[in-house]
Amino acid sequence: MDYQQLPLSGLEAPLNEMEQMIQDNVHHFAQSVMREAGVTLDQLSPEQAIAPDSVLWDVLQKAEGLGLNLTALAELPPLERVKLFGLATEELAWGDGGLAGSILVNYFPVMYSLLAGNLAMAEFCEGKRGCWGITEPDHGSDMVDPSAAVAAPGMPYGRPNCLARIVGDKVIINGQKAAWVSGAMTAEVCALFCHYADEQGNTRPGVAVIVPLDLPGVSRGKPLDKLGVRGMNQGELYFDNVEVPLANLLAGPDQYQDLAYRMLCEANPHVGMMAVGMARAAYEHALAYAHERKQGGQPLIRHQHVRFRLFEMFRKVEAARALVRRVMDYNATAAYPSLLGSTSAKVTATQTAFEVASDALQMFGGNGLTREYPMEKLFRDARAMLIADGANEMLAIKGGSDLINPELL
Repeated sequence: MDYQQLPLSGLEAPLNEMEQMIQDNVHHFAQSVMREAGVTLDQLSPEQAIAPDSVLWDVLQKAEGLGLNLTALAELPPLERVKLFGLATEELAWGDGGLAGSILVNYFPVMYSLLAGNLAMAEFCEGKRGCWGITEPDHGSDMVDPSAAVAAPGMPYGRPNCLARIVGDKVIINGQKAAWVSGAMTAEVCALFCHYADEQGNTRPGVAVIVPLDLPGVSRGKPLDKLGVRGMNQGELYFDNVEVPLANLLAGPDQYQDLAYRMLCEANPHVGMMAVGMARAAYEHALAYAHERKQGGQPLIRHQHVRFRLFEMFRKVEAARALVRRVMDYNATAAYPSLLGSTSAKVTATQTAFEVASDALQMFGGNGLTREYPMEKLFRDARAMLIADGANEMLAIKGGSDLINPELL
């Protein structure tokens, strides 16, 4: 048999010097810092995980040295930019899915400011810890559907929990964002997406605005206790007559749907790439275990069905990465990005991560169910990704709605 050692990210074409440097640096950080810290944070209570003496703060501080400056990356050619960020995202999630989320969400205010063309806000947010506030107590994945494409026929979505008014040169915010605001407990600035209220009290999507979280009227709830990706803190945000300068506005009600569309086109593939990193980690753990563990007098890898299972894991990881990268390339270069492609990438990659993690856990047998081995945690982390950034079912219906060609009806 001919064994071939593939590059870190599988069937990868040769990387240029900058790409190789980014991949090597982030991989080293993921291996030497994130993996141990991720296990520690997974076993802490949410309150302990964000306490001043938590290892989380050390990880976030060290992550600042990775050189992932979005305003600088934005000056690169589009294909080079998305390749670099894709490589980095995969390695971070390979290290730990929860901590990868905590690190990457810091960039969201910058990312959405750039999408909106508000360069001043991008520069303001660069280097600050960020979060993305969109879901609400009464609204989950439907908040990424401002066009109501997924709504039941003839049935509008209910009243929102967070509203913004535009009064003169200020945006005034009232209400609550749900406990699923990623990075809420550590963030300094929030990319807030909410509904707009006019002078008559009528509401509609929406407003996107950068909100510094040290403003009067901003408060935070308790951190969320959840099944997986526990290294990524999440929690509630409350706004009581919070006044933000109009200069912080990324989109008003007339531009909101377009920005929300572009936002989802940008965010979904990044979540997909996180899932690829988690799937790859599960596959690599299973591959190593199959060489170490003996059953029936032979290493597991000698058993035919084990080799078959490992091959299935390998091909799924490669297929998911190829689709996510293809979508990222398309959206970076097309005249208008494809939400159909973005949702396909996210759904495919997260489903792959769950399937690969499940198969890897099965290969570990009883050991896979224990916290002594990595698969119990990885399985929980992968399961959470089926809901993160929009539940897969909702995204599939929303993406499928883009297949309707009115000219053929």
